[in-house]
Amino acid sequence: MDINFELYKIFYHCAENKSFSAAARKLFITQSAVSQSVKSLEKQLGITLFHRKSRNIQLTNEGELLFSYVSQAYNFLKTAEEKLKEFEGLTAGEIRIGVSDSICKYFVMPYIKKFGQMYPNIMVKVINRTTPQLLDVLKGGLIDIAISTLPVNEDTFNAAPFISVQDIFVASDKFKELKGREISLQELNGYPLVLLQSDSSTRKSVDRFFQNQGLTCSPEIELESLDLLVEFAKIGTGIACVLKESAVDAIKSGDLFQIKSKEPLPPRSIGVVTMKNVVLSKAVKTFISELI
Repeated sequence: MDINFELYKIFYHCAENKSFSAAARKLFITQSAVSQSVKSLEKQLGITLFHRKSRNIQLTNEGELLFSYVSQAYNFLKTAEEKLKEFEGLTAGEIRIGVSDSICKYFVMPYIKKFGQMYPNIMVKVINRTTPQLLDVLKGGLIDIAISTLPVNEDTFNAAPFISVQDIFVASDKFKELKGREISLQELNGYPLVLLQSDSSTRKSVDRFFQNQGLTCSPEIELESLDLLVEFAKIGTGIACVLKESAVDAIKSGDLFQIKSKEPLPPRSIGVVTMKNVVLSKAVKTFISELI
């Protein structure tokens, strides 16, 4: 089946904007042309793509399936256009980085600042997600590189080591009986724990660590942000497992202290991840070279 790509482009903008009229404005064509193009695509595919309502439109189940593929293709094509422009030199374009908020804040920001000073005409866009979410948006073509916890699927991605990070347990003076002591993980597990949510790679690493010691980790509180973990630990809600760098200031001020565990958490490897068989722009390659 040979369908004009322009029809898919119009379909993409209709689905993205949930409106024929909005798509028409975006594409600088008439609403009638948009409507006719969608009808033509539906006829050629033999399916209904939209539920037509008075003002807004909604994708059918078949439309949702088609959009999931068309949006990936459209994003990759837009990326290809940008990369072609950048072949002339680092005078225009953008790089799109996916990274967790904590790794960005404590490790990647200096590199972004330096890159911006060296190449002021290159736009740097940052998306904050968990590692599983970052790999999904990388596969979808929404970012050029993901800075995420290793290892990753080697059949799908290329990965290069960036840094090694250390997680620690911290607590407020509410748990001062633990100060200066070296305690076992089993004893620590008897206290209320404040951890990241279970779908994060950091939390999965903590869960594996407990399991390897024959223990089940059941936190009192689960949060999405490392900075929030620190704040909750400061008010005494429990013992938090945090990135070491995120707790440095609180430890220095005396709001928190680091708990000495007989079985310290293993360091985590953070790497720069890209898609296999996807050509990287000169700008992206240059940024990666600054990291590794």
